[in-house]
Amino acid sequence: MLKYIRIVIVIVCAILICIVGTVYALLRLRHPSSVGVVAGLFGAMHKLVGLKVITRKRPTFTQPAIYIANHQNNYDMLTLAAMVPPKTVSIGKSSLIWVPFFGLVFWATGNIFIQRKKRSSAISTMNQVAEIIRQKQISIWMFPEGTRSRGRGLLPFKTGAFHTAIDAGVPIVPVVCSSLHNKVDLNRWNNGVVICEILDPIDTTGYHRENLKELIDKCHAVMQAKIEALDQEVAILESQTAE
Repeated sequence: MLKYIRIVIVIVCAILICIVGTVYALLRLRHPSSVGVVAGLFGAMHKLVGLKVITRKRPTFTQPAIYIANHQNNYDMLTLAAMVPPKTVSIGKSSLIWVPFFGLVFWATGNIFIQRKKRSSAISTMNQVAEIIRQKQISIWMFPEGTRSRGRGLLPFKTGAFHTAIDAGVPIVPVVCSSLHNKVDLNRWNNGVVICEILDPIDTTGYHRENLKELIDKCHAVMQAKIEALDQEVAILESQTAE
């Protein structure tokens, strides 16, 4: 019974956030900071599914950057969403526009759509994104794995985020969330702790297309190590709570 009550409440809250967020973003003329505000509302819903989310941000870091995060499952909307900094937009496939309610708020908040099926279009869009970063001094939020990992660990990274960071001349900022796979049981009142953390910026100066793999491997290793450390920390916190 608890599961179905939660599902209904989450769906209703998500629809309300989409409607209110769309109006709010349009009144702000699609200002890029609207993404963070609306994402924060989604992030606040973690309590509805019995999660305690610990967030560790970097408010002193305000320059444009490419934020890259691990993409685990649909619960990212209730955890990592709270980590989106001001003046940061994300990139999504063009088909998102057709998702009821969410597609509209995704567009209204100023996010960028990309045609993933057409490689030439995708490359052109990423080049445009780099120019947008330079002109508007905004940041971009991306999931470099390109798909949800669903318990398979941190998947290999695609190159788009790293090409864009180099072209725009901005650092890469990793964002990690402790493991979520099989963590949430909607019939269970308490689903434990999740930790989300923004890591130190990684300078892209000196990187180019020829040594791009070095940058990708470095970012992947940093994120993998931090996820493992956060998982150990979560295990300790949850064991202390259980005592």
